[in-house]
Amino acid sequence: MRIERALVSERRSNLPDSRLVIFAHGSADSRWRLPFEELTASLSERHGADKVRLAYMEFAHPSLADIAWEATRDGKFHLRVLPLFLSAGGHVAEDIPRQVAAVRMSFPQVKIELLQPIGEHPRVKELFREIAFTYARD
Repeated sequence: MRIERALVSERRSNLPDSRLVIFAHGSADSRWRLPFEELTASLSERHGADKVRLAYMEFAHPSLADIAWEATRDGKFHLRVLPLFLSAGGHVAEDIPRQVAAVRMSFPQVKIELLQPIGEHPRVKELFREIAFTYARD
């Protein structure tokens, strides 16, 4: 059931007023942020700079609220938030939904779709298995 929901959500139509938000934990260390910035740049290059943003849960900017404010300014009223977390631990179960709820209260005109954390996606799980199996054989 969880896998089916993730796949249906992944296939959802690309609405003209939508924006994908890559949502990472955050760190004051710029080296930690670099892979997320590179991913966002790559997605922006492929899908258009107006379609993708990067936000951080804590310790770095922009925040989800910053991105929602920017979205309303730009006429984007549908945010698809993709948590770049490996599993549904405390941040995914509590902190992220709390931030999403606060943003929904502040920006009621913006529809926020909270996607499953990327680590729960079946393709990511399979990739982890393949990598682990490769190292186990060595």
